[in-house]
Amino acid sequence: MLYQYPDSVIQVFCKAPVAGQVKTRLMPVLSAEQAMQVHIELTERVLKLLHDAALCPVQLWCSPTIEFDFFQQLAATYRLSLHQQSHYGLGGRMSAALNTGLQCFKQVLLIGCDCPSLTTEDFKQAIAALKHSADVVLAPAEDGGYVLIGVKQPQAAVLSDVDMPWGTAQVLAVTRERIKRQQLKGHEIRQQWDIDMPEDLARYRANFK
Repeated sequence: MLYQYPDSVIQVFCKAPVAGQVKTRLMPVLSAEQAMQVHIELTERVLKLLHDAALCPVQLWCSPTIEFDFFQQLAATYRLSLHQQSHYGLGGRMSAALNTGLQCFKQVLLIGCDCPSLTTEDFKQAIAALKHSADVVLAPAEDGGYVLIGVKQPQAAVLSDVDMPWGTAQVLAVTRERIKRQQLKGHEIRQQWDIDMPEDLARYRANFK
């Protein structure tokens, strides 16, 4: 496949679709099976977007193992490579994936699979910022976190699990402070939103269906 940015890669973190283990915060409204189907739908949506855009190679970073049939089917359908997430904390897993990507590519973007607001243009802007002068690119989230991080060098200090309140509204602020402390040039693309709570799902259904 011919890519617009062959020296870049987009990594997607994804959990195996096991009922009761994914999208659990939707389960007051949905059954475990229904929440799992939402996870599958969102994963396939973002992978189709990336496949059709043909911006750069795509890697699916799987948890707990790449052996699930779901992951194998995605690899065949969307022509992506499968990779095993490490067993560190979230920051350690992100850092390990990014560092692996940097062994073969000049720019690496990492996202989750539950942010329907990300567009092809957002990915283009993030890659362009890294190519220009940014050391770290973020896509801020409305809930105080971020849904995309991009780097062109390893950034273990930015992603360290030590004193990082993952899953809270302080993640973005702490990350911004770490970027500043490391004297890195940060760049942020437009604010995004992801699907965690029932109201997020309602928003998704209203805007993308």
